[in-house]
Formats: sequence, structure tokens, C-alpha cells
Amino acid sequence: MRHADRIVIDGLEVFANHGVYPEENALGQKFIVSLVLYADLRAAGEHDNLDASIDYGSVCHDVDGYLREHTFKLIEAAAEGVASMLLRRYPLLLGVRIKLDKPWAPVGLPLASCGVEIERVR
Repeated sequence: MRHADRIVIDGLEVFANHGVYPEENALGQKFIVSLVLYADLRAAGEHDNLDASIDYGSVCHDVDGYLREHTFKLIEAAAEGVASMLLRRYPLLLGVRIKLDKPWAPVGLPLASCGVEIERVR
């Protein structure tokens, strides 16, 4: 989405129950979500009106709620679900890039995180 304006949400922490292993689903773990929301923000900027934009506070709460209410084996599926939910819920949203990191990924070696990044457009 090269020519669209962007709202950036960086490092939203969500505690949820996603993973291939049963322990991950039972105990839960921290996930870090970063989003780029593509939209035409000109009217919001010209008129200083939130109704002409996308409320990033609402987006954060929607993403948190979605990831807490659903359980996925793969973070790829979790990211896909978040993208679909946001595109349905926010009519001004032209597209979304989602980076979903799993800092406590059970790989048996020290690492900062494992994650996926997807981009979906309307």
C-alpha cells in the first residue's frame, strides 16, 4: 500500500493462549503485536475529526479481545484472523500489516522472539 496514509501501533502486549503444544494453550503466554493500518487520513487531518480516521485505541482493544477470545495453534492463523476481523470491523481501513511476535516461543534455545508478518488489503 505504497500511496496510502498509515496509522502505526507498535508493541501491543497481549497475553493469550496460542501454540502447538497443549501447555501453551493451557498456560498462555505473551504476544507482541505491531500493526500498520492503511487508510486515507486526509479528511481527519484537515478537519481534526476522529470520525474521519480509525481510532487506534479501539483497534488495540479489538486486537487484544480477539486474541484472548480465540485459540490458534499457529501464529500465522492468529495473524490472519486479526487481519480479517479488522478489515470487517473498520470500513475506512484499506489494508493492514500485522507483525505478531512470540517472545516466549518454546524452541529450547535463547532468542528474542519468533514471529510472522502479513499484509492484507481490502
